[in-house]
Amino acid sequence: MQRLGEHYHAIAIDLLWHGLSSKPAFTTEMVPMYARQILDILDDLGVQKASIEGESLGGWVATWTALRHPDRVEKIVLNTTAGIRWNRDKVKIDDSTGTNLLRERSVAAIKDPTRETIKKRLEWLMASPDRVTEELIDLRTAIYTRPDTNASLTNVFANSFGGPHAKNVVEEDELSGLKVPTLALWSDKNPGAGADVGERLAALVPGAGHYCINDAAHWPQWEKPEEHDRVVLAFLAGQPLPKAPAVPA
Repeated sequence: MQRLGEHYHAIAIDLLWHGLSSKPAFTTEMVPMYARQILDILDDLGVQKASIEGESLGGWVATWTALRHPDRVEKIVLNTTAGIRWNRDKVKIDDSTGTNLLRERSVAAIKDPTRETIKKRLEWLMASPDRVTEELIDLRTAIYTRPDTNASLTNVFANSFGGPHAKNVVEEDELSGLKVPTLALWSDKNPGAGADVGERLAALVPGAGHYCINDAAHWPQWEKPEEHDRVVLAFLAGQPLPKAPAVPA
């Protein structure tokens, strides 16, 4: 955020029901509510259009917002985004290491928020478990053990991984409708949806840029922060994307 904030007014949003933000009555219309939250923030700041980077669920929200409110969105960065119903004849999706495993660890961490269960959930996000710091565990423990947040996240986790109420974006039907400049920012070790998924995302969105961060999993902004920031800043400035560092032999 510091490097991005040197060039832009950068805001990290605490999504509804996730942390210390207000917690209105939960609704399975989660993604539309999150989009409304973004628009409310822009309205409060007096901002007509903003660029949005969304990671995982945040990418789902960014996609939804750009599809339905393109007049409020300058550019979007879709960082290992969730919420897209992929054509599995075109890309390899492994639910056992991806969505299903994340669901299992998320439910375990919120049902029994010990340092061990929280650490296991955080490890899913990383290409290497040693990237999970004690500070990350401390912060998640403080959030997950708050009674109000624990109750709201129980609902979030029950509705974030598909199901009858999920407002998924259907790849071949909807991604071509994205009319704002888009960067598909992916990683080579994203669990369950590897580098080929990021390539397909870029191919389906008209004019989209694409960049794959190597040696990273679901949190490339944490695992490779300097590389992430260079790429995002170049994209926002309309500059050519930097060349990815060579992968060590």
